[in-house]
Amino acid sequence: MNEPIDKLRARIRVRNYSSRTEKAYVQWVQRYIRFHNLQHPEELGNEEVAEFLTYLAVQRRVSANTQNQALNALVFFYRYVIDKPLGDITTATRAKTPQKLPVVLSREEVGLVLSRLEGRNRLLGSLLYGSGTRLLETLRLRVKDINFEYSCIHIHDGKGRKDRVVTLAPQLHRPLKEQLDHAKSIHLRDCANGHGDVYLPDALSRKYKGASRQWAWQYIFPARQLSHDPKTGFRRRHHIDMSTFQKAFRKAVAQSKIENPASAHTLRHSFATHALENGLDIRTVQQQLGHSSLETTEIYTHVLKRGGQAVRSPLEDIFPTMQELGLNQPADPSP
Repeated sequence: MNEPIDKLRARIRVRNYSSRTEKAYVQWVQRYIRFHNLQHPEELGNEEVAEFLTYLAVQRRVSANTQNQALNALVFFYRYVIDKPLGDITTATRAKTPQKLPVVLSREEVGLVLSRLEGRNRLLGSLLYGSGTRLLETLRLRVKDINFEYSCIHIHDGKGRKDRVVTLAPQLHRPLKEQLDHAKSIHLRDCANGHGDVYLPDALSRKYKGASRQWAWQYIFPARQLSHDPKTGFRRRHHIDMSTFQKAFRKAVAQSKIENPASAHTLRHSFATHALENGLDIRTVQQQLGHSSLETTEIYTHVLKRGGQAVRSPLEDIFPTMQELGLNQPADPSP
């Protein structure tokens, strides 16, 4: 089983996929092969893939997103490793996608949670809520991605491998500059000790020779310790791990006595909902969030309990209250 897995890793790295994608794809292919009693994948095809996907949906009861990830891994595997693209697999039972509204905190609840975070974690939480970014996108920020003059942040290679520009709250300029000073002191110390090298995707490392040691490419939120890059074996400083903030956030939510099952991603949901409440155009919110489809963003209009297009009724401009409209009294029952 090692040969096809090694080839899978090689094909993924040639395309500069993230380490998380590589890990997920490898695990799904390994599970697929074990499910079929270690048969070589070349002996398997559409029918066996459909059988595996049905097993995930029916026996394992995985979510639709999980099943889709498994499907994507196998489609990639058969196309680029086995060189036998999959055909029709519509016979597979598909996991149902539950229609759930996102958990959103009120403005007061956001304030409570942020006030219970400390130092770097408070800055991270403020960026998630203030800019609507994902946690991993925020942790991957590099020095060059911040533009204080225009109060914006450039998100590179976000979900779906897309770039976008998001807003940066003016209140975060000073604490972000202080974090940059802290990160720079760490970088200078690393350089003095013979390190100071940061991970760059292969394409960038070839295009910008020596950039991995330049200050502009360093992570804004560096980890406390050096670590070994699993792909290259180099010892370098990565950004802090997601679990570090997630643990602090869960603690802050508990201290705030918030009953909703809030996670770090809830701050992003809250950003979108509150931006729409403030009257921001839904397409602008879509761009800020990096959604490919407007339909994905429209879910927040349902949270607001407004129309499907987040339309504010013009009647509100003429009669702001029910009393002014004159409908606060029961209608006259006489004909």
